[in-house]
Amino acid sequence: MAKVLFINPAIREEDNPKHVPIGMALLAAIAANQGHLVQVYDANAWRLTQRGLIEALQADQWDVIATGSITTAYGNIKETVKYAKQYVPQALIVAGGGFLTSMPRDIMTLLSEIDVGIVGEAFVTFPEVLKGVDQKDHNWSTVLGVAWRDDAGRVHLTPPRPLLSMEELDKLPYPAWEMFPLEIYWRNSSLLYSEEAFTSRRRLDINASYGCSLICRFCFHLGISGDMEYVEGPEGLDVKFTYNRNIRWHSAKYVVDLVRYVRDKFGVDFILFLDENLMTMNAYSRWKWLPEIADLWIKEGLQPQCRREKKPHNPKYCKGVHWGGTSHATLLKPELLQKLYESGCSQLLYG
Repeated sequence: MAKVLFINPAIREEDNPKHVPIGMALLAAIAANQGHLVQVYDANAWRLTQRGLIEALQADQWDVIATGSITTAYGNIKETVKYAKQYVPQALIVAGGGFLTSMPRDIMTLLSEIDVGIVGEAFVTFPEVLKGVDQKDHNWSTVLGVAWRDDAGRVHLTPPRPLLSMEELDKLPYPAWEMFPLEIYWRNSSLLYSEEAFTSRRRLDINASYGCSLICRFCFHLGISGDMEYVEGPEGLDVKFTYNRNIRWHSAKYVVDLVRYVRDKFGVDFILFLDENLMTMNAYSRWKWLPEIADLWIKEGLQPQCRREKKPHNPKYCKGVHWGGTSHATLLKPELLQKLYESGCSQLLYG
């Protein structure tokens, strides 16, 4: 089995670390469940010097160094892969996430240290890359959804990886939050969106859905909404983003079971949904999804005590899990807001 070091780059270096990277935590859980030896160096949480990164790279004989994030982490990723190639020359350097998916040929050209880039959804692709490492088979041309280099250094893209179905998404393991320095993130749990979020001391974030039905001009593409397609470019296959959509969401049962798990295991008091837009998902489900989540939230004993007893929130005594997420002004209904409020919803962000 491969020894895998995940490196979470610093995201917003001018701000405190507030959000455990759920995508990386999911991939860490998938890799560990398949028997690989997984460790995480969370540069975003620890904010150590270059020496800290180098010590992590030298801590073991890693087979794979895996990193990735959004575009604002590009500078930190650039430094990460440079030192990874210098101090762990035997390791396969793998990168993914929005910063690479949005322009894989450009990133593979700019960061020549990356051996394999994962384009789009990585839940199936990354385990296949690890399988290739185990079997010492580096013929990446047979793996869907990757960017790779030939012996001459030329970049190639393999055909796209199909997105998981909603049934397949519900079979994903829970993220390996325990591999990340949660105490650091919990020190920054407080968010200035609601009283319950502001007084939170153990917040975790989850994704209940993937994609958004809206077509906003300012939105950035991550290759998980069904909007990505491959086209033939001057140097071979390249990505193109369209207005197509493949909207997917976890079942209400998966979502509530996940929240109950983190409440029981970590004692969380607030869940922030990182979904692009909860309300569009609810509309796509014919207005059933969020009410089902709210009803199960109450049935499974996650409803905050203050909502159950109809009293003002007191963080010292309130038991249960408050939550918040994203919304859209044209998709709200008074009866839906009341149901969400009763379950523990304390904020819906518009933007």
